Formats: sequence, C-alpha cells, structure tokens
Amino acid sequence: MGYNVVLWSYMLLLLLVTFASANMERAIMVIDGARRIAETDDNFVCATLDWWPPEKCNYDQCPWGYASLINVNLSSPLLAKAIQAFRTLRIRIGGSLQDQVIYDVGDLKTPCTQFKKTDDGLFGFSKGCLYMNRWDELNHFFNATGAIVTFGLNALYGRDKLGGNAWGGDWDHINTQDFMNYTVSKGYAIDSWEFGNELSGRGMGASVSVELYGKDLIVLKDVINNVYKDSQTKPLVVAPGGFYEEKWYSELLRLSGPGVLDILTHHIYNLGPGNDPKLVNRILDPNYLSGISGTFANVNQTIQEHGPWAAAWVGEAGGAFNSGGRQVSETFINSFWYLDQLGMSAKHNTKVYCRQALVGGFYGLLEKETFVPNPDYYSALLWHRLMGKGVLDVQTNASEYLRAYVHCSKGRTGITLLLINLSKQTTFTVGVSNGVKVVLQAESMKRKSLLETIKSKVSWVGNKASDGYLNREEYHLSPQDGVLRSKIMLLNGNPLVPTATGDIPDLKPARHGVKSPVYVNPLSISFIVLPTFDALACS
Repeated sequence: MGYNVVLWSYMLLLLLVTFASANMERAIMVIDGARRIAETDDNFVCATLDWWPPEKCNYDQCPWGYASLINVNLSSPLLAKAIQAFRTLRIRIGGSLQDQVIYDVGDLKTPCTQFKKTDDGLFGFSKGCLYMNRWDELNHFFNATGAIVTFGLNALYGRDKLGGNAWGGDWDHINTQDFMNYTVSKGYAIDSWEFGNELSGRGMGASVSVELYGKDLIVLKDVINNVYKDSQTKPLVVAPGGFYEEKWYSELLRLSGPGVLDILTHHIYNLGPGNDPKLVNRILDPNYLSGISGTFANVNQTIQEHGPWAAAWVGEAGGAFNSGGRQVSETFINSFWYLDQLGMSAKHNTKVYCRQALVGGFYGLLEKETFVPNPDYYSALLWHRLMGKGVLDVQTNASEYLRAYVHCSKGRTGITLLLINLSKQTTFTVGVSNGVKVVLQAESMKRKSLLETIKSKVSWVGNKASDGYLNREEYHLSPQDGVLRSKIMLLNGNPLVPTATGDIPDLKPARHGVKSPVYVNPLSISFIVLPTFDALACS
C-alpha cells in the first residue's frame, strides 16, 4: 500500500511540473472520409541494400563496415527477424557503385574483381563484381525472409567517359541479359529491375543524356520481355533513380513512350550533408520540412502530363547525404523527418518510399555490427502495419508544429492518424470531425479540478477503456529519458529493444475510450487508430 501511495504522489508531482512548464492547445482535425486523395502501394515502406565496401569514408569516419550487399552477414538471426517482422518488406538493391558492378556470368570481356579504392574510379572505387554464389546466397535469404526485390542494374556497362561527368556510347546489355537468364534459371523472384543510379540530368559522378537513356530503356524492356517470355508475370522497369529535374524527366517519358517505363524514381536528401551543424534544427523546423513537398507534387504532375502509365517512387532517401548524420540519423530525432517524409510523399501519390539504408552508414534502420534496430526501424514497422493504401485529406486548425497525416487503416475498418508534434513546449489535445459531426472530442479548456485533469491526462495508460466505449489504439513514441538523440525509442513509455531471445519486440498499443481526447506531448509522435470512423473511401 505504501509503495502505491509513493508512486501516485510521484505521478502527481510529475504532472504538476509538466503542466507548469508546458502549454496546452486544442486541435481539431476535419477528415474527408468520402474520397481518397492518393493511394500508395501495399508495400509502400522500402529499404535499400548498398554496395559500399568498408573503405567508404566521409568526414574522417568510415561508418559502413560489413554492411554491403557483398559482405553483410546473412546468417544473423536478428537481421532475418527484422525483415520478417514486416512479412513483406520491399528491398531495393542499389546505390552509387551499382553502375560499376559486373555480373560474374556469361562471356565477360573484363576480369570480375572486388571493389578497390582508386583515384581514377567513380566515387574513388574501381569496378566491382557480383559473384553468382553470392547472388545465390542473397536470393535464398530474400526468399526466407519474404523480401520483395528491386535490383538496380549497371547502366554504364560498355559506355565511354566523354569528359566531365558525361558518358556516351551504347549501353552493352549482354552482361545484364546473361545475369537475368541466370536469375530466371534459378527461379529467383525479382519484382522490378531499375536502370542506373543518379545518372539523370547533371548526374552524381556520372551522367547519361536523356536521348541515350530513353533508347536504352526500350532495349531493357525488350531484354526483359525476351528473358521472361515464358513467365506468367514480368518484372517492372524502373528508372532513372536520380534527382528530379522536370525537363529531363518529362523528356525521358516522351522518348521511351507508353508501355516501357513502369516506375519513375527520384532520390531525396533534403537535409544536406551529414556533418552539417544545422541538421537537428532543420529536422525540427516545420517550414523546412515542408520545403520538399513541391518536389513530390512536381513529380506527380510530370507523370500525369507526360507519362500517366508510370507510377512515382522515392527510390532512395537518407535525409542527410554522405552516409547520414552521426548521432542524428540513427537516433529518435530522425523519426520526425522520416515519418513526415512518408506522410508527405504519400499525399502526392508516391507509391513506394525506399529508405537508405536497411543497414549501413549512420542512416541504417539497423546497426551495422549487431543489427539491433534503431528508432526509425520501429517507425517504419508501425507505418507498415497501421497505415493502409488509401490517403485521406485532413484539415486542421492546429499550429504548423503539429503535422497530421491520415490513411485508411490497414487490414481493418476505420482510419489511422499520424500526428507529429515538433513543438518543444505545447501538448496538443486533438479532436476529430468528419465535417458533419464531431467524432472525437478535443479536451475542453475550461478549468477542471486537479484530479480530473490528472485522470484525463493519464487515462490512456492501460489495456482497456474504462468508459464503456469501443476502444481505439494509441501508439505514442518518445525518446528514452527525453533525450532527442537517444538510440532507444519508447512506445507508450516502454523501451523498444530486442527481447532476451533476440526477437523484435511486440508493438503493443495503449487502448482508450474511442470518444475521449487524444494527447500528443511535446516532441513526440503518435499513431492513433480510430476503428469507428465512418470513411466511405476506406470501404
């Protein structure tokens, strides 16, 4: 009994301090459940596996270790379990070195050797080799873990460097065709083949003209049709995996024409270099986060005007480039940027969003040595499990520091809200309306007794509602000890760490009466599942 009194007294004190130091603000969400404003793919969340060897370094740090496609430890139980937790996780194989990869199959014209540091190679590395025994190991791993594979092909094979970044000449497709034939002969499932990495427009390290690129895509489509002629389904064609430039992207769609390019991919690194001291400030600045929305909108518009047969993907996005930001990208604070990116891109009809990287660099979802999940891994997993394909419009009177995204719930009725509170001081109490009636009442701002305030403040803690209504699910994310750069994320106050048996922990929600207010604390993130919200668009 004494212990309970002490605990209750401590909670009273803690809440009094919280109320004394924080503001309280009402926010109303008006959600249009009658129509979808956009739709994602079933497997919207995607992660990349890169080619970087251990010698890849930036800012006097070498954060890749053995996280490459060619050397990552595929026998790690935790790595397998981290992927299996998604049931179907899309994995995009590719990165800066993919246009220097030779496939060790068929009649090669050059030796097939591992990547080595060299002054005259792209990004400081020589050409590298994908040995077929490693390709076998990778596909056995993908099959065992339920991965959906997008493979980035070498689009520079056979070309010559012209000067500056520009490369010319015809693409030699024979090595790719031999590689595909081997893949088909082994029965390996490839969902899509992506052509080239960051060669579009001005390019990164190397560039190919849009005229050559468009012609090459037609060749690639013919190769796929020939190799997969006896298959019931054919892999999709994905390109160009570069940074969006409207004129170049529009011309690529025109030159390749209908029935060739299925997926138009672009890359996002909108936070700047990984060593930028302004990195944290940018992540917490709502105006800065919104700055990239124009790119998502423009890619969508380009497709609608010039290639409505194609779909938009973010093929690679790590936030901060050059391997991410140390003690930022692998910590809780990065989830503000990452989940906001998922929500914002989905609103603009992006079908797939590939995070750089599953493992490797500072932006890996998993630690490179141990494969222990970083906070963004759990953010990705919650999105994958909770947010369905249908994207709904939401209008709010909240300040810009409360970011709100709404989807049809995944695999169930109702809707799921993603609420991101970037404010350092304001707790938002959230109400929801369908435009006709209030579905979820926001907390009244009239003065209450201390006991009433505390009861409403902590009433979400527990396993079932006490007010007799149907329950909703709440997933409140915060950093351990309130430290934004913590590598431990809390879910409803409980740390998310692998279990003693090396399993991904259960992501258990708190349950609360469906009509009671939702609280979103300062510098926290919440997924709110409303099962009784009547959304015709989600039927």
